[in-house]
Amino acid sequence: MKTPHDTQLINAADWTRLNDSARHRAQALRREAIDDVWRGADAAFQATLTSANRSAQRLAHRLARHVRGRAAQADSPSIHPEGV
Repeated sequence: MKTPHDTQLINAADWTRLNDSARHRAQALRREAIDDVWRGADAAFQATLTSANRSAQRLAHRLARHVRGRAAQADSPSIHPEGV
């Protein structure tokens, strides 16, 4: 049985093959990890964007309501006499 500490029992061809295999596996794992990071970042960005969009829509509705209220107030006759 070969263990990581039995390097003297592995010939050069096996060592090279194992080393190459480990490098390829490490590259694949790095690519997967980077993809996972970007997927997570994209999901967080989309959630923030959705929240910001909802906030902007609420603000736009409030401003429109405010403008309508001010316009209605300007159109209605004043309750107070002019001199007061």
